[in-house]
Amino acid sequence: MSDAAGPGAIRVASAAGRRVVLTTVLGSSMVMLDSTVINVALPRIGKDLGTDLAALQWTVNAYMLTLAGLILLGGSLGDRYGRRRVFVVGVVWFAAASALCGLAPNAAVLIAARALQGVGGALLTPGSLALIQASFHPDDRARAVGLWSGLGGVGAAVGPFVGGWLVDGPGWRWVFLLNVPLAAVCVPVALRHVPESRDPHARGRFDVLGAVLAALALALVTYALIEAPGQGASGTVIGAAVGGVLLGAVFVRVERTRAEPMLPPSVFESRQFTAVNVITLCVYAALGGYFFLAAIQLQVVAGYSALGAGTALLPSTVLMLLFSAASGELGQRIGPRIPLTVGPLIAAAGMLLMLRIGPGSASVPGYLADVLPAVAVLGVGLVTLVAPLTATVLASVDTARAGLASGINNAAARAAGLIAVAALPLLAGMGPEAYRNADEFAATFHRAMPMCAGLLVLGAGIAWATVRTPAPAAEERARPECAVHCGIAAPPLEPTPEEDGRGDGPGGGREDAGKAEDGTG
Repeated sequence: MSDAAGPGAIRVASAAGRRVVLTTVLGSSMVMLDSTVINVALPRIGKDLGTDLAALQWTVNAYMLTLAGLILLGGSLGDRYGRRRVFVVGVVWFAAASALCGLAPNAAVLIAARALQGVGGALLTPGSLALIQASFHPDDRARAVGLWSGLGGVGAAVGPFVGGWLVDGPGWRWVFLLNVPLAAVCVPVALRHVPESRDPHARGRFDVLGAVLAALALALVTYALIEAPGQGASGTVIGAAVGGVLLGAVFVRVERTRAEPMLPPSVFESRQFTAVNVITLCVYAALGGYFFLAAIQLQVVAGYSALGAGTALLPSTVLMLLFSAASGELGQRIGPRIPLTVGPLIAAAGMLLMLRIGPGSASVPGYLADVLPAVAVLGVGLVTLVAPLTATVLASVDTARAGLASGINNAAARAAGLIAVAALPLLAGMGPEAYRNADEFAATFHRAMPMCAGLLVLGAGIAWATVRTPAPAAEERARPECAVHCGIAAPPLEPTPEEDGRGDGPGGGREDAGKAEDGTG
């Protein structure tokens, strides 16, 4: 039973406030860590379990598939049934799935457990932010959200380092097993010190059909892309591809006809919101493919250990951690068009510099000459674009829909990474055993990186052609509260600004002043 003050009454400086921040940061950090750490563990997982490249792709994608498909629904469940309750269920679910990952005897069990992990992540990720938003006094909410995003950013930044240390030390299974003690701390603190809260305005039916259709469409397309290198244009592959496209079309039709859709089509009536989400797809598809392949390139081709690979990639996230807030402020002053055009171009240059990495890059001189310039330039590009991208998403919709818009943008980024991890090896001509052969993997890596850079250039072109500085009236719209972040896997989730002590988390909906909004619950 909670001994904390009631919802909306906790102060950041109080003991109760520190405990709320602690448990929500621990919960969300588990999801962020498993989104980033897994890449440095892939070569060791493949070796220990005797898997091919397709199984490694599924190890990444099974998690992203359920997380991307269900994250919007997860926020609505918390609004209806209790944010603390759904958060705790998500943490326990995530920890149990993590334990199954750590104990997996083969690749099939690991992939299934990763899919279950994503379900837990979809419950606890929006839930952690919703708890912060609902628990703190209105005067302290912005500061609490800032602490949550900043501390979470630190966790994301050190994730590859910690993951590499675990892989080289006790083994890759501890990348997952580490979540169990974290959950053992998180859950009791949440139950005792975090007040329960709900959205009294949440009503209507959950769009379970929409969530299932979206997840199945993504799953079938992903299956076709991953299995195509091994099976070719078989009936199974073609059938999966066609089925995925058809289910995607059914999903769009269902969302247009339902009274309370998970993804309300009306939110895309904003031309700028639509354009920024297309840019998001380009940027995070490139990043998803890059981080999947770069960690393998560093280990298989350049000869880095898992710890060395994780550390080598660290400068990108550290730069984001240090300068994302300043980038957001600059974007507010000069408008989003320039940052969203220049940022992807700089990031594309960083990816092209990755082509310098080869067998001699594991030495200190090799790192300084080949790796550091690439990851630093990439980091500068990400610093330039991610914060303005989030700000533009929020400024493109009504304030009451800011949480929904952020959730859609976050889900779009994760779906883009999912498709990229599935498609890039196919497009680059990677065979099932490519990651076991340094020469073969290096050749395909050199074909893949220009594709990633091309996606970023495409995003920059779309930004220049479509994004405009918001009109003065947009100054009244929502602005980002998560000023410090490391948006490698996806842009940061943002809360809906509170009105009269109530508000929506990502994916939630609410009626304001008697005016019905699409997208409720």
